[in-house]
Amino acid sequence: MFIAMNRFKVKKGMEDEFEGVWRGRETRLSDVPGVVAFHLLRGAECDDHRLFASHTVWETRQAFVDWTRSEAFRAAHRDAGGRRNMYLDGPHFEGFDVVQHLEFA
Repeated sequence: MFIAMNRFKVKKGMEDEFEGVWRGRETRLSDVPGVVAFHLLRGAECDDHRLFASHTVWETRQAFVDWTRSEAFRAAHRDAGGRRNMYLDGPHFEGFDVVQHLEFA
């Protein structure tokens, strides 16, 4: 498994708009080979921002790489640059190969 995360520092007062953009967008992930799950995470509130992260689980690192080279990826990120006013900086990408996976359900 591979986990792809983007961390966002969202300016104070822009949190609802940021979440609305994510909820309202067409993710195009449901038809992508190798995707397992997606989460949008709301993190700590700081003096000038709130931390958010997008968290996507993939069957393999290669499945993620293939998606980043696809038309589905380009379409899903087409309008991303128009929202920079919401961020202090970023997004900051982090990728992780899963070395241990335990499920408790």
